[in-house]
Amino acid sequence: MAEENHTMKSEFILTGFTDHPELKTLLFVVFFAIYLITMVGNLGLVIVISKEHHLHTPMYIFLGNLAIVDSCCACAITPKMLGNFISENRMVSLYECMAQFYFLCTVETADCFLLAAMAYDRYVAICSPLQYHTMMSKKLCIQMTTGAFIAGNLHSMIHVGLLFRLAFCGSNHINHFYCDILPLYRLSCVDPYVNELALFIFSGSIQVFTIGNVLISYFYILFTIFKMKSKEGRVKAFSTCAFYFLSVSLFYGSLFFMYIRPNLLEGGNRDIPVAILFTIVVPLLNPFIYSLRNKEIITVLRKVLKKKRSHESWK
Repeated sequence: MAEENHTMKSEFILTGFTDHPELKTLLFVVFFAIYLITMVGNLGLVIVISKEHHLHTPMYIFLGNLAIVDSCCACAITPKMLGNFISENRMVSLYECMAQFYFLCTVETADCFLLAAMAYDRYVAICSPLQYHTMMSKKLCIQMTTGAFIAGNLHSMIHVGLLFRLAFCGSNHINHFYCDILPLYRLSCVDPYVNELALFIFSGSIQVFTIGNVLISYFYILFTIFKMKSKEGRVKAFSTCAFYFLSVSLFYGSLFFMYIRPNLLEGGNRDIPVAILFTIVVPLLNPFIYSLRNKEIITVLRKVLKKKRSHESWK
């Protein structure tokens, strides 16, 4: 009987946000609109950067990869979530669950390292402009970007691999809108202490390292800004950094609260609003924060729109 109770469950049910049909329709429309805006914003940014050769610099290479990562994050979460709003069948297999978490963990980890790389790039550009091309070469930029994706894959492989040591013998309802490892830990009838420890060590190390890099870089950037003689230049630079730092704070803050807090397996109802921040809100905001505050991107967009209008008027 004990062996039967400890049989690995093959399917789970994603409970999502609500069971009320009228709310499901409203939420479907809202999240579908967010998904479209997120994909258009991020993929549009990737296309602009890839087509304009003068934007093939470290800063824009990082920005383009960040947009790709945000697009991947939206693709990993939203289609399945939207399907669950309009379908009565919210079943997901254990391997589908693992695959979704693997993909999400990979892109979110890569996101952490890309944000740290972008902060370092801005630190070199603002604090050591004369040494920028020496310190921030394209080769180093490509190495840092490649390293971010390799680290993301290795990190997700560790946690997905450790899921195989768990057995699920109780409820098969995942109290979430996507397959995260914390709800799976809560459903396990095997003590997930090793999994929690690995999550704390690896996620904690990655976030402390990348957050530390971001904070140190922005500290020196702000110090340099305050030393500027032009008041208008100070205000403009500080305003731009404030918007960037807002996006970074939302992302790291929600990740830190989600995975590094004490008593990870408690307070499952708080996971959903926090997860919405780093899986849906941040990918939506990033293309606007990083492009609309950027003169070169705006100039390119204006040229594209101008060409389009002239082409239409010619017709």
